[in-house]
Amino acid sequence: MTSRYAPPTTGIPAPFPIPTGLLIGDAWIDPAGGKRIEIINPSTGDMLTSVADGGVGDGIAAVDAAAAAAADWAATAPRKRADILMACFHAMMAQQEWLAQIISLENGKALGDARGEVAYAAEFFRWYAEEAVRINGEVAIAPSGANRILVQYQPIGVALLITPWNFPAAMATRKIAPALAAGCTCILKPAEETPLTAMAVAEIMRRAGVPAGVVNLINASDPGPVCSAILHDPRVRKLSFTGSTEVGRILLREAADTVISSSMELGGNAPFIVLDDADLDAAIDGAMVAKMRNAGEACTAANRFYVQRGIHDRFVERLVERMGALAVGPGIDAATQCGAMINRQSIEKIDRLVADAVQRGAQIRLGGRALAGAGFFYPPSVLANVRQGSAILDEEVFGPVAAVLPFDDAEEAIRLANATEYGLAAYVYSADLKRALNIAERIECGMIAINRGLVSDAAAPFGGVKQSGLGREGAHHGLLEYCEAKYIAVDW
Repeated sequence: MTSRYAPPTTGIPAPFPIPTGLLIGDAWIDPAGGKRIEIINPSTGDMLTSVADGGVGDGIAAVDAAAAAAADWAATAPRKRADILMACFHAMMAQQEWLAQIISLENGKALGDARGEVAYAAEFFRWYAEEAVRINGEVAIAPSGANRILVQYQPIGVALLITPWNFPAAMATRKIAPALAAGCTCILKPAEETPLTAMAVAEIMRRAGVPAGVVNLINASDPGPVCSAILHDPRVRKLSFTGSTEVGRILLREAADTVISSSMELGGNAPFIVLDDADLDAAIDGAMVAKMRNAGEACTAANRFYVQRGIHDRFVERLVERMGALAVGPGIDAATQCGAMINRQSIEKIDRLVADAVQRGAQIRLGGRALAGAGFFYPPSVLANVRQGSAILDEEVFGPVAAVLPFDDAEEAIRLANATEYGLAAYVYSADLKRALNIAERIECGMIAINRGLVSDAAAPFGGVKQSGLGREGAHHGLLEYCEAKYIAVDW
């Protein structure tokens, strides 16, 4: 048995202390050697606890467990899989406040954002409970009339799921739920910065009736060798990764050795386009959501604000006013609206990008400098008149900094929006829906939000183009990522 951790949450009974080991098969275990990973509270810089640090042997043991459970889970009736996923949904929502506080403690995000994440994360269990019974096949007559074409969708096999630190609950369930709905077993490798949330979710699933070995979890301070060993095991047939484009490229090279089906949700650099006929109040409201959700630590976060010249100055003034009014503080505090960044490296990156923009001529209208004291805090910041060539327009800032630039016409806005290697999300504001849709069709992104600042939905296909990834998560598309289409030629 492994050690357990009781997070210092307030005002709510904990359903269980969180296991801090590795979930392999039917038990949480501590690996040989006793290595541990320290988990830091970004709001204070202090250690919360430590979790087991797995190695290559532990990764292969997780594959053993997933492979041993694979045949029975694939043969489980879709309705039974659906019932289990729905039980996971209800169990997770019953612990929404507890999970939100855990997220705030280990991630630093504001408690309101954390509550929203838990609800979003649980929705994937409900959505894929409904989709599990709708994996429909196809029957057609061959054009020649010689035979029938029968197509079945079967589970692809054991899946390695690698998730990031910024949405530790939602990124786990967005992968686990469709994998289980399709009939696949899996190994979850959460980010080493925020494993507690994933471990709590895994234990909730175990208690809700997910069979042993169907979901396994391994932490690793040196994930490269562990993930490489898992990907080179011939029993593993699926990789789903959310994280940086740089790491995604490395994993794709690893997956190529055994030709593993790979889904990649990678970096973003979202443009936020405001046309001069836009409702300014709505655009500001949308900008606050698109920029400040999770304090800007989101791949869908608006990084580049392109505002048509006629409305530009008023937009900047209003954005400064709204962002300047946000309360910055520890995520666990109820009054906090902008929490801590994940670590010191994130602060240093934001500082570098802001300094580069200022050196090239940008004006700091709000914030622009890391806050002193304990924890990793960066204030909501607005940079105006950011110049082309600034690094902040090319790199994902992953923080509460809005870079604002004017443009003259829609053609220029489209050109600027597409001037990036990324293509995940974009936002367009205009009172003319025809105009907005025309622009949306020409922007090179997988997801476009028109007159709204939130694009994510469990029922919608989430993913990008160009260097922002491969495949889709959510919707029915996300389920098919874990299926193989089998064609049977039959004559009757």
